[in-house]
Order: sequence, then structure tokens, then C-alpha cells
Amino acid sequence: MIAPLLAAGTRGELLLQLGAIAVVVVLALLCAALARRRRTRHASLLAQRGARARLLETALIEAPYVIALLGLFIARTVLAASGSAAALLDTAMQLASALILVRLAVYLLRLALGPRPWMQAWEHRLTLLIWLGISLELLGWLQGIENTLDTVDLLPGKTRLTLWALLKGLVIITAFVLVTSVIARAIERHLMAVQSIALSTRIGIAKFSHFFLVGLGVLLGVNAAGVDLTALTVLTGAVGLGLGFGLQSIASNFVSGFVLLMDKSIKPGDVISFTGMPGTSTESFGWVQALRGRFVVVRDRDGVETLVPNQNLITSPVINWSYSDRKVRLKLPVRISYRDDPECALDLLTRAVEGNPRVLHEPAPVSRLMQFSDHGMDLELRFWIADPEAGVNNVRSDVNRAIWRLFRDSGITIPVAQRELHIRRTDALP
Repeated sequence: MIAPLLAAGTRGELLLQLGAIAVVVVLALLCAALARRRRTRHASLLAQRGARARLLETALIEAPYVIALLGLFIARTVLAASGSAAALLDTAMQLASALILVRLAVYLLRLALGPRPWMQAWEHRLTLLIWLGISLELLGWLQGIENTLDTVDLLPGKTRLTLWALLKGLVIITAFVLVTSVIARAIERHLMAVQSIALSTRIGIAKFSHFFLVGLGVLLGVNAAGVDLTALTVLTGAVGLGLGFGLQSIASNFVSGFVLLMDKSIKPGDVISFTGMPGTSTESFGWVQALRGRFVVVRDRDGVETLVPNQNLITSPVINWSYSDRKVRLKLPVRISYRDDPECALDLLTRAVEGNPRVLHEPAPVSRLMQFSDHGMDLELRFWIADPEAGVNNVRSDVNRAIWRLFRDSGITIPVAQRELHIRRTDALP
């Protein structure tokens, strides 16, 4: 197609069209730089959800390409009015129109897939690849490239697999996977909005539908690409056997994830700890942020997010502090001297939690005399809280400080372990 374009018109007309295209490209690049500055200036608005933010982002993305198409149209109109040939400008306008549509389609695809880092990184590259394919078709070069690539045989023998067949299959499979991912994303978005279904059930259905649809997209893409799966039965069997041993742990984590979602033993928002010890130990303490297909995201009080494999939650003891009831009882041991009155100390312990907004009044706090030890009397304060996700050690610290102040004001002493060493001298041996 290029040869007829170059032959159309005189050399001066051709140079004039090339000059007009160069000017339009420069204008488009300047507009793109301006659009990038505007995107930086309105970054906070673009980060929001809503029609206004999406329209503004679309306008900033499409502005350089629209300016280029508009410039080409004006140049083409001027040349046509002067009686000059404009075949090259017509082709440039077709390519610019195709670029506008492809860029818009890729942007809408990114919105449909949601916040995916890989999609944001590949957005411009994917636009360029699709536009190049369409441009080759518009220019009439695609058939020649297809014939050339179809002569390269990757598997010499009875089964013929050319480089063109491989590339076409990859493109078709990728297209099917993207389409099914968009459908799965839409199903997940609508399903998560249904409040009448339990959250864990919604997550389980959404993840199952996502894996099912993506797998179905791969199979449909392979079938549409014309790949004969029967010829690959032995190869796929060997690969499947190897993957069965190599991916055993991954498969176990996926199955464990669905079990957790179905039995609702672990849910987003639950407060859990991985100790295997009964009671209220705060070792590996945190709350569940999200349930993934392979792992669970647990965030601790330091803001650190730990990715715990689903299999660990099935096979190891896990304390779920909020499984059926969010209330948790805390125990604070205190030791007093034998010279002090234990009744007064027990009363001061119950008074130490008064006024603390996180300590529940029902069940009421209690204090107990647990035992008589070598160095003093062991007391224990027991009280309940209903928000363990807000922290446990902080409320322990507040109550312990109140106990110290009350004991100090009342003269109650906390004994320090002491040992007496008696040295006896004996007469020297004869």
C-alpha cells in the first residue's frame, strides 16, 4: 500500500504531506507533555471514584491523539482545497483514528479489571501492540508478514507448528483470558455488594468463579487457536504428573482456602494468634485483613502484614479470639507482701479498672487470691474487653499503672524476691 501512496502526486506534494504529518506529531507530543502535567496536578482528583474523575482522565489520555487527528484533518482539508494529493494524509488519519479507539479500549479494559499493577505497567505497551497489528492490516502488510512467519516450522516432523500459528494462538488465548477476567471481575463486584450473603461465602464464590472463568477462557482460547489437544495427550500427561508433585503444596493451599471460606472459621476482621497455647497470649497477634486463594493476610499491631499459607491455618492450632464472641478475658497477676492486708489489695485491684472505657462492666471484673508463695501472696485481676483488635497490651499497661498508683497510695508493697545467705565458720581441721 505504501508504493501507491508514494506514487500518488508529485515529489513536492509528497514532501508537503510528510511535513504536515511531522508538524502534527510535534503538536501531539507537546499536548501529551501538557496532559502529563495536568495529570500530576489533578492526581488527587483522578485517584477518586466517580464519573467526573473518569471523564477527566479519559480526556487527558485521549487529548494528544485527538489533537493529532484534528491536525491531520485540517492539513488534509487545506491540501484538498488547493488541489494537491492527500492520499498519505488519508492513511495517517486512518491510523490516528485506530489509535484513538485502541487507547480508549485499553483504558476501559484497565477500569474493568480493577487496580492491577501489571495492567497499569503494560497499558501503553498493550496499546502499541494492538495498534501495530491493526496498522499492519490497514497498510496491507499483515498478509506478507503472515506468509513469512508461516514458513518457520518450530516442530519439524508430522506435527507442524509454525511461528505464525504460535503467535496467533498466544494472542487468541490472551484475548479470551482478558475477556473472562473482565467478566469475573464484574461478577465479583456485584456479588460483594450483596449484603444478605455472608462475607466469607461471597469471597469463596467470587474466587471460585474467577478461577473457573479464567480456566474456561484458556480452554476456549486454545480451541479457537486450532490447537489439536489430542496430539499433546502424552505430553500433557507427563507435564500434569510433574506438576502434581511439584505443585502439591500450592494445590493444598488453594483447597485449604476454600475450606476456610466454606466453614467460616476464619473471616476478614477476625482477631487471631498463632501460639497453640490456651489463654490470651499475644504472640503472633493480629487481625485478618483479607482471604486470598493461597494465603491469608494478617496485620499485627506494628502495621506489619504477614502472609500466612492457608494450609497452616488448617493443620496448626489457631486461636480465633472473635470466632463466636468478640469478648476476651484478660488476667493480670500481682504479688503482695505477707505484711499487707489481702482484702484491701483485692478491693484495690477491682478499683483499678474503674473508669477504663475498654473494660466491660458485664461480666464484672473480679479479683482472686490464687496462692501463698515463698515470697508473698499471689493475687489475680480478671476483666473482659470487647475490642481485642484495638490491642491487648495497651489495656494491660493502663490497668497495671492504675494498680501501681493505688498500691502506692495505700501502702501496699509488691515484694522483691530475696534470698539470705548465712556463712558459718568452723574450726580448722587438724
